[in-house]
Amino acid sequence: MEIVLSVIRPRLWRASEPSRHLLNDYLARISKSLPAAYEEFRSEAAFWVWAEKRRGRSPAFLVLSDSQGKQLNSEDFASELTQVRDRGVQQLVLAIGPADGWTAAAHHRADLLLSFGKMTLPHELAAVLAAEQIYRATTIWSGHPYHGGH
Repeated sequence: MEIVLSVIRPRLWRASEPSRHLLNDYLARISKSLPAAYEEFRSEAAFWVWAEKRRGRSPAFLVLSDSQGKQLNSEDFASELTQVRDRGVQQLVLAIGPADGWTAAAHHRADLLLSFGKMTLPHELAAVLAAEQIYRATTIWSGHPYHGGH
């Protein structure tokens, strides 16, 4: 299963060096277990065009970060990813949405709406958080001590 972390930003993202470094670090860590990539889009429409073109033998499993989504602890998130992986899904896309939120149509297209909590986060921090949780899920799968059960 390939992981693609996506961010929708209407303007060019000028992420700080520390946040870009953290994001790249977690993507490299994920890549030791699963292929991982990062994509940016200027609009929700551009994201959906890209998503349709990326279809493999099966559609991607789409996880949209949304304040109305499910709040999961790390173990439950790892379990969700395990179920997706075990169904033979080729690609999981976790997308951080537009600043004004996903459209109702996007909510209907999502396989999972996921909330990182009730606080509003900047896109760059949400992307790092998503990458870290995906990496944490891979360590939970392998029994690596990184997670440590807390």
